[in-house]
Amino acid sequence: MTVLTGQDWLTAPATRAVIAALEAAGGPDSARFVGGCVRNALIGREIDDIDIATTLKPEETERAIRAAGLKAVPTGIAHGTVTAVAGREPFEITTLRRDVSTDGRNATVAFTSDWAEDAARRDFRLNALYADGEGRVFDPTGHGVDDAAAGRIVFVGDPETRIREDYLRILRFFRFFAWYGRGQPDAEGLQACRDLAPGMSRLSAERVSKELMKLLAAEEPRASMAAMAQTGVLQQVLPEAGPLDLFNAIVPLSADPVVRLMTLFAVDADAMRGAAERLRLPNAVRDRLVASALAAPAVSLGMSDASARAAIYRHRGRAVADAVRRLCVGPACG
Repeated sequence: MTVLTGQDWLTAPATRAVIAALEAAGGPDSARFVGGCVRNALIGREIDDIDIATTLKPEETERAIRAAGLKAVPTGIAHGTVTAVAGREPFEITTLRRDVSTDGRNATVAFTSDWAEDAARRDFRLNALYADGEGRVFDPTGHGVDDAAAGRIVFVGDPETRIREDYLRILRFFRFFAWYGRGQPDAEGLQACRDLAPGMSRLSAERVSKELMKLLAAEEPRASMAAMAQTGVLQQVLPEAGPLDLFNAIVPLSADPVVRLMTLFAVDADAMRGAAERLRLPNAVRDRLVASALAAPAVSLGMSDASARAAIYRHRGRAVADAVRRLCVGPACG
């Protein structure tokens, strides 16, 4: 059995307190770490959030946390989620679930005590990983540990079934490939994304834009974006997107997802504004996109100091800087 070692978060007093509280109420094996924290621990990546799955019902979880003298916040109790706060650290605790019905956007769930049922409803095999309080890893699909090590993003079970449950999983496929994938994307998953891409029209703009920005924030998203373009997924999400030449050039130069997003558009303030509003991007992102397009005519390679000062005065420094970044990877620098 694989065992997590050298993980400070696993042995931290706050973590131990939460696990102890749950096991005091539900007995041994009533709580396991799940998903990203287990995956990232296995591959040596930073742990952002500690999520816990439990056989306890939400109200039982809440009582158990409070009985241990910890703070319990019912953040999503209808979906089985309670947040425990220990040592100022939040721990999201969710009851094991199975899907009763899905509509491509949301799922109606029922609670279960079966770890395999919970794993079967998850998106990718490397996310369907659990670890107990001692760090022992449980891999219900039998492939998650190997997938994480190899950088394979593979749907749990049938890809089309997983996608039809929630079409956002198409974007998540490409996002996780950008962050964790190596080699070529899984062929079966890629084909399912291609075939079912039109179903993404059912999704809310906010969910789509959130996934897109997370993808763009990956250290190396170029292969993933190329696959999105080849399958028609990029055009479904961002019909304004042009060729990826500028995007490919800017990636090693800027980790800023907004700068990377800019390079997917023609220099057209109206088009950028329209796309930002359709995707319901935050106002600050929309304004930055538009400002960069408006500043573009005022910048050029080899511009004089006086021209640079005038551009900055008229368009503000950040907009000019964004326009210059785009210019410096465009045809003018070729």
